[in-house]
Amino acid sequence: MKIEKLTPAFKDYLWGGTKLRDVYRKPCDFDKVAESWELSTHPAGESRISGGEFDGMTLNEYFKAHPEVLGENVRRFDNFPVLIKLIDAKSPLSIQVHPSDEYALEHEHEYGKTEMWYIVDCDPGASLYFGVNRAITPEEFRKRIEDNTVEEVLNRAQVHPGDVFFIEAGTLHAIGAGILICEIQQNSNCTYRVYDYGRLGADGKPRELHIEKALAVSKLTPAEGAGAVPEEKAISGGSAARLGQCKYFTTDRYTVDSEICLDVGGGSFMSLTAVKGSGQIIGPENTVEFAAGDTVFIPADTGAVTVKGKSALVAVSVKGE
Repeated sequence: MKIEKLTPAFKDYLWGGTKLRDVYRKPCDFDKVAESWELSTHPAGESRISGGEFDGMTLNEYFKAHPEVLGENVRRFDNFPVLIKLIDAKSPLSIQVHPSDEYALEHEHEYGKTEMWYIVDCDPGASLYFGVNRAITPEEFRKRIEDNTVEEVLNRAQVHPGDVFFIEAGTLHAIGAGILICEIQQNSNCTYRVYDYGRLGADGKPRELHIEKALAVSKLTPAEGAGAVPEEKAISGGSAARLGQCKYFTTDRYTVDSEICLDVGGGSFMSLTAVKGSGQIIGPENTVEFAAGDTVFIPADTGAVTVKGKSALVAVSVKGE
């Protein structure tokens, strides 16, 4: 099977900017391009194959026609486990929380959501919320939502390009203004909005909050792992760093100075999202050109793959149990 370039689905949420179109050349004419769903089989926004034999086919259609491209490690999941996004937050996102699998399956009939953020770029001084800054009770949490003081008990973290935040289900969080993120998450769209700064939606009405459900799932003690800086290890032709890992996905960053070699075995596919630079990805069957903002899908059992050029790539795969 050949390496496939992907075309994302787009979202025009009110807090979005235009960097995904202006900087990453995304073919979207929305006034605001908040998110591009780079690798997605979710019905709320499916990505597609771009070019070649399967041009225009959704990832769902492609995976159903060729399940072997996923690899052995993906077979233990009921559905494709990963969703990858690029997110451009010109304004801050709402303070929100995601439920666990158990809670989401019972109340929403879909899986919960653990995710991680890789800070691609940000304005000087930009920050985000990650968990609470001290232990609080559910009663205090509710009161602070009601009297608009919930931000006072959240952990505000200043961010820099290359920072990593691993957000387990139940962790309160919000991306701040002026941040461009690569998000790797469970294949779910289940979000409970806690606080939205009094903003109005496109219909002129306050956006819906989900306070009772948020109270039921939120972890009200400080979270660990805020703003970790990954350890860089030299490899031939560049460097590599492990960004995060859970049962749903494993994420690495590869910095290519000239040429690196990757081995894509039978256990899992590999996706590569270019967050900087450009180059070529060369497999046994074909070569794909890429630039910053592009995502490619490499089928499981492809074997040796060479990446040439000068770039930074976020690589996602699914490890065995």
